[in-house]
Amino acid sequence: MKKHTIFLMLILGIYLISCNSKTQNQKQKTVCDSLEISASEHLVDATLWFQKSAEMRALYYQCYNYAKIALDEQLKKQKEKTKNAVILDIDETVLDNSLYQSMLIKKGLSYTSETWKEWTKLAKAKALPGSVEFTNYAKSKGCEIFYVSNRDNDEKDATIKNMNNENFPFADEKHIYLRVDKESNKITRYKQIAKDYQILLFVGDNLRDFDEIFANRSNNYGFNVVDSLKNKFGDKFILLPNPMYGEWEKAIYGGNFPNEKEKNKLRKKALQSF
Repeated sequence: MKKHTIFLMLILGIYLISCNSKTQNQKQKTVCDSLEISASEHLVDATLWFQKSAEMRALYYQCYNYAKIALDEQLKKQKEKTKNAVILDIDETVLDNSLYQSMLIKKGLSYTSETWKEWTKLAKAKALPGSVEFTNYAKSKGCEIFYVSNRDNDEKDATIKNMNNENFPFADEKHIYLRVDKESNKITRYKQIAKDYQILLFVGDNLRDFDEIFANRSNNYGFNVVDSLKNKFGDKFILLPNPMYGEWEKAIYGGNFPNEKEKNKLRKKALQSF
């Protein structure tokens, strides 16, 4: 009887250890699952900053106020009368698409052209601080405004509608240049405009909105190129802040488009610390 009792206690002990092990494994799995990062979770702080920080508004006003000064300086340099143009990017330069970023975060999605076009089709993006005032100021100075964007050409009607709703000048077929192929290079479109106009100023949230020399960031994330052209900023180039997305992020991924798990690893790897 004693041996039988000991045997039963031994079996019970093994069972309890087994149950405890399973419970621990389940807890560990739950913890690991809770640490899984959704496709756009990394955008939360950047998108909140863009939507809710007074600093963001101040920076946009500051950039567009300075753009007026830079434009006046460019006009002073002219020795003969010409047809003048100012070129602006659209997204995160004159129109705020942070609502699209918020949708990605809340639904745990990554960017796709399909979901992006669902957003642009609504034509509900709001004008960014200072953008309408600046474009109308440039118009008052005799400049024509051209909006050059890498939105696809099939988004043109919705884009024109959206920009007219927000009271941008020159928001028409002639002055909005969208992408007709998958090439992000804007230089060809700039050259078309330059045939008939003197381009005085470029305004954008991405360095490639200014020149293709900024396309290759393999060397030191493009810092060297920026340093070599530092006198252009505030003179010919007006750069606006966009922490949500852009060529800067692509440089972190080595110019590739890895899966979300790999992107998360590369973002952390790129961080400098002490």
